[in-house]
Amino acid sequence: MSTKKTKDMQALMRQVMEQHIAFNRYLGLKVESFDVAAPKLRLDMRPELVGNPSRQILHGGVISATLDVAGGFAIMLSVLSENATTPTTFPNMGTVDLRVDYLRPGRGRFFIATARIVRKGSRIAVTHMELHNDTDELISTGGAAYVVG
Repeated sequence: MSTKKTKDMQALMRQVMEQHIAFNRYLGLKVESFDVAAPKLRLDMRPELVGNPSRQILHGGVISATLDVAGGFAIMLSVLSENATTPTTFPNMGTVDLRVDYLRPGRGRFFIATARIVRKGSRIAVTHMELHNDTDELISTGGAAYVVG
């Protein structure tokens, strides 16, 4: 893919991920990296994302959703990098299994979710995801399977 096409596709992907998917927009997810091997999403801490008001930590559901989106984003980037794609032919995907391990309380000014594809078959893709805070402390890990196509 040419540099211009790559930049155009990244601009479109950013718009889809950050603006068109309403839940991502509510969470405030921002694309930090389009690296196909390990894409990154950023989430800034906000009061409406706190799960426990007395502890002021990120809600577990926000953590889970962010990891799920990161895994799906990794697959989407991989599929798009392999195929000439137009905005009307984005891959159709859905989460079929998601596991999250909460390792530490979600404290931080912001969080970075990364994902890598463990296996991608013709219909099912599997990812491993991690969420780190602003001091690079590992907050949670996850694994997910997605139906693709």
